[in-house]
Amino acid sequence: MPNRQTTHQVKAADPHAGYSPRLCNEDLAPTRDQNWSWYNIFSFWMSDVHSMGGYVVAASFFTLGLASWQVLLCLLVGICIVQLCANLVAKPSQMAGVPYAVICRQAFGVFGANIPAVIRGLIAFAWYGIQTYLAANALMLVLLKFWPSLAPLTESHFLGLSLLGWLCFSAMWLLQAMVFWHGMNAIKRFIDIAGPAVYVVMLALAGWIVYKTGVDGISFTLASKSLSTGDQTWQMITATALVVSYFSGPLLNFGDFSRYGKSMGEIRRGNRWGLPFNFLLFSVVTVVIVSGTQSLFGRMITDPIETVSRVGNDLAVAIGLLTMIIATIGINIVANFVSPAFDFSNCSPQKISFRTGGMIAAVGSILLTPWNLFNSPELIHYTLDVLGAFIGPLFGILLVDFYLIKRGQVSVNDLFNDTPAGKYWYRNGFNPKAIAALIPSVAVGLVISFIPALHEVANFSWFIGVFLSGVAYRWIARDERAVTAAGFSPLPQKE
Repeated sequence: MPNRQTTHQVKAADPHAGYSPRLCNEDLAPTRDQNWSWYNIFSFWMSDVHSMGGYVVAASFFTLGLASWQVLLCLLVGICIVQLCANLVAKPSQMAGVPYAVICRQAFGVFGANIPAVIRGLIAFAWYGIQTYLAANALMLVLLKFWPSLAPLTESHFLGLSLLGWLCFSAMWLLQAMVFWHGMNAIKRFIDIAGPAVYVVMLALAGWIVYKTGVDGISFTLASKSLSTGDQTWQMITATALVVSYFSGPLLNFGDFSRYGKSMGEIRRGNRWGLPFNFLLFSVVTVVIVSGTQSLFGRMITDPIETVSRVGNDLAVAIGLLTMIIATIGINIVANFVSPAFDFSNCSPQKISFRTGGMIAAVGSILLTPWNLFNSPELIHYTLDVLGAFIGPLFGILLVDFYLIKRGQVSVNDLFNDTPAGKYWYRNGFNPKAIAALIPSVAVGLVISFIPALHEVANFSWFIGVFLSGVAYRWIARDERAVTAAGFSPLPQKE
């Protein structure tokens, strides 16, 4: 790890010695607890994959008009791209032991890093509320299943949500806040349980489906339309791009978790088992369930909550829905709670702690009234497309800066240096070259999002953003590479 032994010796008495208080607090400082094994990383991805959103995405690909082998190939290629990108984005944070918002200081400047941090925080802001609402909806189904007398509480509405809806949303909100409030160790323990628990339910549900329909009732070709060779090729490319786009949010701030990894070897192993292997198995189980619903209920059901609710046994329904609630909480915490916690804390480290940053997102998610946002597909489409147009460019700049401009090296102390002598001071704490590469790349993504004729191209906005920002930044900062690299000493990595 980079200069970590020296750093730890210097900071033995005071972990923040020599670091600017404008840039550092206990949560943002380099961690000395790099104890996450490959299994913890594996569990992180399981929590990310095994959600209601992940189920719907995987299931929807089997309705594109493609043969099952084509869909599975798309899923595998897409998730392998995610795996490669996860390995790349994990390295700088694992080397320095700092979260995504802090490592962004290398490319955007010690204060300019607030730009990518706030953008990622706002994306998580919206999704946190939506995922909490989905979990609350599942909880409401459980309550109504066992206590039908609660039905009158669903009639009156306040701000678009029923009284029972408010109670369920509040319960999910509090439960997530309690897990988060106990810190990263509690989050690690929670996701270690949440991901595997869903597999138990999914496999049980798949077994029940096969038992009810028989093996002959399972078809791995779910398409209801036939496509030409050209259309099949386009749908396969689109499906591959959608897989990457779906994971682009947690992928961008994967450094928030890789910072705790014991070594890059452990992280790569966790990514290998948690992404290609895990996602492919999850997709196969998903298609068995979705295919079975068509045989069993006469129509294809891509909503896992609806499928579980149709199981005859009340206890099985309750266990299934509660497990999916746990899974949704798991992905919500890792993808949409931890990220804004670090991101908002980065804006004002002495005033906003990790806990405070997370609670800002949690409170803001209520004010956003996500049930109204989710019930308006057009609004959520444009809102998230606009926010998503930033993710690709941010990712491209971050990787090009670390691997091509800085040559894979990090000066940890300079990440917390707010004086002109710091390597990441640039111009008043902002790197105008990174900002200059970001603006046009984002502008192209926004144009694609808002022009109906380019709707199909919008599925590739992440790739377009990565390419445009990466090329632009590499060209704009071309004279900086040799100069900046000369100021670093080699940083050994523990494998």
